[in-house]
This record gives sequence, C-alpha cells and structure tokens, in this order.
Amino acid sequence: MRRLLVTGGAGFIGTNFVRHWLQSRPEDRVVVLDIMSYAANPQSLADLQGRSLRLVRGDIRDQEAVAALLRAEGIDTVVHFAAESHVDRSIEGPDAFIDTNIVGTHALLKAVRSVWLAGERTVERRFHHVSTDEVYGSLEPQDAPFNEATPFAPNSPYSASKAASDHLVRAYHRTYGLPVTISHCSNNYGPYQFPEKLIALTATHALLGRDLPVYGDGRHVRDWLYVEDHCRAIGAILDRGRPGETYDIGGGTELGNLEIVEILCERIDRLFDRDPELARRFPDAPAARGVHTASLIRHVADRPGHDRRYAIDAAKAARELGFSPAMSFRDGIDRTLRWYVDNEHWWRRGQADAVPPGRARLSRESPARAAAGH
Repeated sequence: MRRLLVTGGAGFIGTNFVRHWLQSRPEDRVVVLDIMSYAANPQSLADLQGRSLRLVRGDIRDQEAVAALLRAEGIDTVVHFAAESHVDRSIEGPDAFIDTNIVGTHALLKAVRSVWLAGERTVERRFHHVSTDEVYGSLEPQDAPFNEATPFAPNSPYSASKAASDHLVRAYHRTYGLPVTISHCSNNYGPYQFPEKLIALTATHALLGRDLPVYGDGRHVRDWLYVEDHCRAIGAILDRGRPGETYDIGGGTELGNLEIVEILCERIDRLFDRDPELARRFPDAPAARGVHTASLIRHVADRPGHDRRYAIDAAKAARELGFSPAMSFRDGIDRTLRWYVDNEHWWRRGQADAVPPGRARLSRESPARAAAGH
C-alpha cells in the first residue's frame, strides 16, 4: 500500500492523476494538498473523498505544515504538480511564478528532506517532480526533438521558473540523497482543464459563440499528449523509474495551433449535426444556426517570446519504463470535446477567472493576448 501526497491535486493534471491512480490502485491512500487557486476545483474530486482520499487546503510554501502532514499521514510518495503554469499570466505577472514554482518547490523539498532523511530509512520513498518541455526552449522546424540531454533554454518567466525548480530537485538528490525523479511532459489536453488553455478555451468559446483567438500565423507547433496517458507515464516512473533520473513524456503528435483549432471546429460542427439537442443547450454557438464554427477564428497579435515549436523524443521512457501513449489524438479530442459538452456546469465556473484575449498586457504598445498557451 502506497501513501501519496499529491500537490496541486485539484488542478487539471493533478485531478486526472488522482482519479487514474485510485481507479487502478484503490487500496492506496492519497492526500491532496492544494491552495485552491483560480485553476483548482475541489468538486472535481468530490466523489472520491473518503477512506482513500483526503483533500487538504494548504500551501506548499508552509514548510512546517507540510512536514506535519507528511508525518501524520506516513507519506512515502510525493507527486508534485503544484505550480503556476499559464505562460500569458507569467508575462503579465511573473512574481507569482517565482514565488510558487521556485520558492514553493524549495519549501516542499525542505519539508520532505526534514521528514524522510531523519532517522532510519526503512521505507522506500519517492519524490516525483512534474515539469514541462518548455524548459528546453524553442525548436526550429528542422531540429531534432528534445530529449533528456537537451540543454535548458527557457524563454518565458513560466518556463524559467520551472527550470529553476528542476535544478533544485536534482540538487536535493545529488547533495542530500533525496530519492527523486523528474519528468518533462508535452502539452496536455483532456477533461478538467481550466478554460484558458488552447483546447479547453476553444471548446468552451465555440459552444458560447465567442471568438476563437489564435496567436500570429497559428503555426506554433506543439506535441500533444492526452492527460490520461501522462498519468500512466507518471505511474510507470513511480514503479520503474530510477532515482535521480529524468524522463521526457510526449504524445508523439506534433500539430500547429491553428490546425488544432480547425480540428476542434470541424468536430463541433459534426456533434451539432448529429445531436439536435445541442442547439437548444448552446443557442449562441454558430453550429446551432448551421454556421461553421471556424467562422469564429480570429488571428491576434503574437505574444512576446512565443516559442515556435516543441517536440519530445520519448525513447528513454519507452526503453526503461515500457511506456508509450495509448490514445490517438483524434480519439482524445473527441473524448475531450464530449466531456466539455457534457460538463457545462464545471467549466462555466471558471469563465470569469480565465484570462481572455487582450487582458494580459505588458504595456499599451505590447499586448500579450491569452490564446494558445501551454
């Protein structure tokens, strides 16, 4: 029986991980620690709370409280998702990213070290740090994908803060012997994603008849990973990953942002054609009037420092962990879109807090519009 602490477990990937873990390993105990910021929703886990799941509202920066929680729950595994993660918000206000992603991760590491490395080490433990491919910077079209040996070259306050936290985690392994692993994932999509990231924003805006903003020419390429595949990869790292190692997790699907939006528009049109009830539920959607959803696409000024391409070589994860993505992009998009259609009550809650196009600004002359983010 494992006893996990999942930081940021009420956010997008954290929620999916907790649900995946308890579905596949119901005998384990999971404690979620989340500050419940704008992007978290405790209702995403409400049906799981009980013997196997405890939800704690708290701050990873509170070292003493975290240490007390580790002791009280006998935690042997930490999965660290908690982070500020939206690039546009990091451009508008980088301080929160430094505070949460760097200072917060360091406080968490200190708490774990104070509990796990004191006295006898009789239980196998693991601290897994969830990071991003954005720490590697930007690729040109002809460049080989990122791998674990690619030098860090972050280009946004968000990616710089994640790179710094990666270095801290690695240092705590090399210096103090903390049993850590690190993963860098590509762009995730799927259920429970806050409606300001590209796919979630496009799906919800299309249903509400709002503009679908696309940065610049829309040819910024990302490697897309269905969130459940990412959760499976983290499970494989916890089970078979070697302490001190880093694993890059990708979806094997490189697509441009404009292409993603066009695929979603086509899928939404098809849904409305097949289900006349949707026109009643979402009367403001163009598809409710027989108009193509793609008519909502609007190209907006590119954001500063926008990385052109991300791609991941996940050969190490395949070789050492036996992991490969199971979900095709087309199937994943259909599942994701169906979830947003069926869970309007969930994403309506986040509409007021999502960063809309034009809100995030560096100055009057340099708009940083919230469109295609990580």
